[in-house]
Amino acid sequence: MKDLARFSGGRVKSRPEPRTQAALKHKAEPKVAVEQEVKPPSAPLQVQLLTIGEEDAGQRIDNFLLRICKGVPKSHIYRVLRSGEVRVNKGRIDQTYRLLEGDVIRVPPIRIAEKQEQVVPGAEFKILLEDNHMLVIDKPAGVAVHGGSGVSYGVIEQLRAARPDAKFLELVHRLDRDTSGILLLAKKRSALTNLHEQMRDGDTDKRYLVLVHGDWQNERQHVKLALHKYTAADGERRVRVQADGQASHTIFNLIRRYGDYALLEAELKTGRTHQIRVHLSSSGFAIAGDDKYGDFALNRALQKADGQRIALKRMFLHAYQITFVHPETGKPVTLKAPLPPECEKFLKSLPQENKSDVASAPSRTTGD
Repeated sequence: MKDLARFSGGRVKSRPEPRTQAALKHKAEPKVAVEQEVKPPSAPLQVQLLTIGEEDAGQRIDNFLLRICKGVPKSHIYRVLRSGEVRVNKGRIDQTYRLLEGDVIRVPPIRIAEKQEQVVPGAEFKILLEDNHMLVIDKPAGVAVHGGSGVSYGVIEQLRAARPDAKFLELVHRLDRDTSGILLLAKKRSALTNLHEQMRDGDTDKRYLVLVHGDWQNERQHVKLALHKYTAADGERRVRVQADGQASHTIFNLIRRYGDYALLEAELKTGRTHQIRVHLSSSGFAIAGDDKYGDFALNRALQKADGQRIALKRMFLHAYQITFVHPETGKPVTLKAPLPPECEKFLKSLPQENKSDVASAPSRTTGD
């Protein structure tokens, strides 16, 4: 009952009427005026009737409510679903019901905890492709893709703030905060579902450019190490190689050596969290600037220039190419994002080895 009193707009029968509450308090504390105890509600809460459009069709009712009722605990959302207070087309449904275009949803009065809304500054990013179904950007390093884990907001919140009239805008996949490069967003739910299916079925081809420290020998190297996600003592999300983890596969192609460094192309055959970073670290090759799985002494040294070599103040990992089937036209699309200037300048400051000794620059768009 306590939760209902806090989050629901309707009265709870077991709760005393305001006048009774005031009288009881006045009797126990004679110096407190009755008028101070009885306060009118700030605003009446009402039932909402929402009609589902094309963009929300196909979504589960529980996920829909969690999205539109921001600040309301999940437990309360599922409570009102179980109680039948939420109706679709005047009928009861369970939490697994998938919405159809034209459905009319009855959303009961739900009071959320009042909190000061944070103003998210709108921002636009370099656009690689945009149409009625998709938005593809070149994300800079140091920018999170979404808020959470100590980050107030990210790319998705900033884009929504910059595009207040956008009816639908969702991340198709994620990039680490310190990784730059190609990021896909969907402007229609149908596009989001289609692209998720392509990624789940392995029909997309994602490639990264990564600089590692060490004597890399093979021109083409398969790494198949199972990965397990866990939470470290400091609350950070981490990944380690573990026999009973998720099957993971990356192919690394040598592009060019730069003294003690090697520039690689990484082909993702699976898309696990931190996959490239952990596969390389576990193979004995630290990514330059990787502050989670890299060589920390090396990273400190890279923060400062040394002779001809300039400083590197970011992780050298860049999502430079992706191939997928357009969710509307059905035609293959290949997009590329060149290395950011700071990475290009860093490479030019390293010892330059003979290009003929290594593989040519990446140009293929399909995996094995």
